[in-house]
Amino acid sequence: MNPLIADDTARRQTALSVNVNKIALLRNTRHLGIPNVVKAATLCLQAGADGITVHPRPDERHIRAADVHELAALLKAWPQAEYNIEGNPFHNLMAFVRELRPSQCTFVPDSAGQFTSDHGWDLQADAERLRPLIAEAHSFGTRVSLFMDPLPQSMALARAVGADRVELYTEPYAEAHGTPRQAAVLAEFAAAAAAAQQAGLGVNAGHDLNQANLPDFLRAVPGVLEVSIGHALVADALETGLPETVRGYLRCIRQAGT
Repeated sequence: MNPLIADDTARRQTALSVNVNKIALLRNTRHLGIPNVVKAATLCLQAGADGITVHPRPDERHIRAADVHELAALLKAWPQAEYNIEGNPFHNLMAFVRELRPSQCTFVPDSAGQFTSDHGWDLQADAERLRPLIAEAHSFGTRVSLFMDPLPQSMALARAVGADRVELYTEPYAEAHGTPRQAAVLAEFAAAAAAAQQAGLGVNAGHDLNQANLPDFLRAVPGVLEVSIGHALVADALETGLPETVRGYLRCIRQAGT
């Protein structure tokens, strides 16, 4: 049993981690400090979110280094919640991991100026570069998740390189949801998740999940430990407010029967 996922085997409900990048993006369009990222994260946690995710990019176009540190301070008051810091470990991510030792870090193979994450790791090419950084994160007690395309054959490679979890890149599913392709795409994700679990990995998921497509995903892909949702959740919050939106996503998770 992988010790960094062993404490999650009894989890009965998929955890919801709220990505607050888009809160920071809106804040950055003015110099007034509003909306306040820490206050937004607090509202999410008070409404029942299981964790907070940030993806600080080198150009700080949304989450800034100061936000990463302030959120780390906030989460010390929420010991039951997880802090997930995402990013490319060959850019700026490892500096945050070394200093803050978050609950989880998610390695994402983004280029420095990439608009948004749009593919998983190629472990045939990158495994040897990733291996020592995964080991270093483990030395701090930080769980490592690798952002991966839903390819069953890649899951054993992710475990072999030392990962504790994979985060399945779900944009292809979101694009297929509600179309004749939905069932076939879901079957691909279910197969990838099963291969990951067989290899001893925990399974996370994220990218373009929303209240409409999340229940179908969780019903079809059993054993998902965590979903990380930002863009759609923040968009929904413009209509219903952050607390009620978080509660809405938690209802979706419960309705899926995870």
